[in-house]
Amino acid sequence: MSQCRQTAIVAAGEGAHVRIGIQAAYAGDFRQTASEIADLEQVGLDVAVCAEVYTFDAVSQLGYLAAVTERVELMSGILPLYSRTPALTAMTAAGLDFVSGGRFTLGLGASGPQVVEGWHGVPYDAPLARTRELVEICRQVWRREKLEHAGPKYTVPLPADQGTGLGKALKLINTPVRERIPVMLAAIGPKNVELAAEIAEVWEPIWFHPERAADVWGDALTAGRARRDPALGELGIVAGVPVAIGEHVDHLLDAVRPALALYVGGMGARGKNFYNDLAVRYGYAEAAATVQDLYLSGRKDEAAAALPEDLVRAVSLVGPESWVAERIAAFAEAGVTVLTCQPLDDSREGRRATVETMARLCH
Repeated sequence: MSQCRQTAIVAAGEGAHVRIGIQAAYAGDFRQTASEIADLEQVGLDVAVCAEVYTFDAVSQLGYLAAVTERVELMSGILPLYSRTPALTAMTAAGLDFVSGGRFTLGLGASGPQVVEGWHGVPYDAPLARTRELVEICRQVWRREKLEHAGPKYTVPLPADQGTGLGKALKLINTPVRERIPVMLAAIGPKNVELAAEIAEVWEPIWFHPERAADVWGDALTAGRARRDPALGELGIVAGVPVAIGEHVDHLLDAVRPALALYVGGMGARGKNFYNDLAVRYGYAEAAATVQDLYLSGRKDEAAAALPEDLVRAVSLVGPESWVAERIAAFAEAGVTVLTCQPLDDSREGRRATVETMARLCH
C-alpha cells in the first residue's frame, strides 16, 4: 500500500472519536422501532439511520424519531437522488433539521437503475452531475438565496419555453436552523467517492474493509480532497457493520453471508453490479464471479457459502470483546467516524446489549 493512499484514508480519522449508530428497520411496526431507538439513546447510541427503498418513505419516520429522541443524530441513509426535485429535497432536509433541533444529516445516493426506473419510473442518468447540482441547489436554498440555477441537469426557474413562462425565482420562506445542513453521500465507485470527498461532509461506503479500503479508494479520496472547501471540515466516514460480541459467536458469521451474497451476487445485472465490482477491487475476483454465477442461477445458499471467510470477517465485528475492540481500532485507523451497527442478536435485549457494549468500547 502506498504511503499516499494510506494517508488518503487516515486523514479523516486521526484522533477521531468513533460514534455508534444503528440502522432503523424498515419492516414491521416503526413505532416500536422508534421506541427502541429512544431506549438505545439512553445507553450510548449516537446516530440513527433511516433507509428509503421501496417501502414507507424515510422522511415521515425521521420526523417521528425527531419527536421521541433528544440527542441522537438522525440520518437519511439514503434518499435517492431521482425521486424528489432538488428544491423539495432541500425543503425536506430543512424541515427535518428544524423538528430535530439541528440533528439531521441529509444522506443522498444514486440508488440503482432497478429501483429508480422500476419503482420511480424515471431514467437513471448522469448520477455524478445530478449529485453535484442537487447539493449546490440544497445549499443555496438553506442560505435563503433566491433559487436560480442553470446546470446540465437542472434549470430553476424553469425556462419560459419549457412551461408557462410564469416561473419566478423564490427563496425559502422559513429560516433554517442551520444554513449548511451536513450532506452524506453514499458512494463506492471511484468517481462517486471522489465527488463525496470534494463536496460532502460525510461519505458512506458499504461493506467497508479497513485493511483494503486505502488501496480501493485512496486515490479517489486524495483527488476529491484536493478540491475540497476547507469550510466543510474533515470528511466523516459512516460504515455499516454486522455485530456480535461474545466468546462463542463465530457461528453468527454465517448470518452475515446471505446479505453479502445478495449484494455481491444479485444486486444488479451481470456486468452492472457495483457491489460485485467492489469485491473484485478488494481482491476477490474469482470468488465474486463464482458467487454471482451461483446467485443468478437461483443457488443462493451456495452463493453465500462461496464467500471467502476472510472477507466476511473483515467487514463484520463478530468475535470476543477484545477482538472487536481491536477491529474498532482498525476501522478508526482507516478513517471511520461512525460505525452503524447491525446487531446479529435480533432481539430487543440483544440489540441493547450490543449497542451498550459498542458504546463502551468506542467512547
